[in-house]
Amino acid sequence: MTWTLIAEQALNGLQFGVMLFLMAAGLTLIFGVMGLINLAHGSLYMVGAFACAAVAAATGSWWLGVAASLVFAAAAGAVVELAVIRRLYKRDHLDQVLATFALILVFSEGTRWLFGSFPLYLSVPQGLSGAVTLPGGIQYPLFRLFIIGVGLALAAGLMIFIARTRVGARIRAGQSDREMISALGVNIDRLYTLVFALGAALAGLAGALVASLQSVQVGMGEPVLILAFVVIIIGGLGSIPGAFVGALIVGLSDTLGRSMLPALFAQFMEPSSATAVGSSLSSMLIYIVMACVLVVRPTGLFGAKH
Repeated sequence: MTWTLIAEQALNGLQFGVMLFLMAAGLTLIFGVMGLINLAHGSLYMVGAFACAAVAAATGSWWLGVAASLVFAAAAGAVVELAVIRRLYKRDHLDQVLATFALILVFSEGTRWLFGSFPLYLSVPQGLSGAVTLPGGIQYPLFRLFIIGVGLALAAGLMIFIARTRVGARIRAGQSDREMISALGVNIDRLYTLVFALGAALAGLAGALVASLQSVQVGMGEPVLILAFVVIIIGGLGSIPGAFVGALIVGLSDTLGRSMLPALFAQFMEPSSATAVGSSLSSMLIYIVMACVLVVRPTGLFGAKH
């Protein structure tokens, strides 16, 4: 395997990682502030993808589709928080899991009723199509570089927002002592709705960006949700920097593992056996990484020690 191919796969892993960060950041914020296990977060990713595809098809503008993904996902998140989630904060985690699993079914069947069962497709916008030549002569798709840039910019902006703004201070305080900030006059219900809508918007944006690389279909959020949970377990619950580092670890491990392990085993095994063993091991790699991190740091890389 040449270094050029390794560099290309590393960039693919980085692109996958920043997409996972957009999912995991909202999920870890919701859990950190509200203590809520939200299985329906992947459905908000799906809402963003379908909103982008539908608006882009109706208007001919991919950019309007992306804007619609943010608006519709945030609105769906706010409605879900007000109508359902608000009743679950004081319930145990089993109730939260059952209720948010039911929301997955509602979103899936509602989306199927609106758009049908056939997948939708989005084209990469004209200005972001094609490939660019990177140092070393690497040809890499411009749109994937755009996703990497957007993800890194949003990660930096979100960390600054949480660390430096008044709303961010309230969110951090909400993670530490919800009763105290409520006693100090902070409208905790409004804060919860804001956090939930922000997390939903990030998930919707991730869905819109990925929608141009693959088909948009009912149920597309569930596989990504599983990976997002792995990310926040590795990074530490409630930590935005942890979600970022965890997402990069998962993205790079998964992508490089799938591309390099079969070639590595081929050095001392039959090609067919090497492909089978390498593929099987690469599909388990992120879970092996998660287990190793939990052995060393049970609360995750950036999780608070208890």
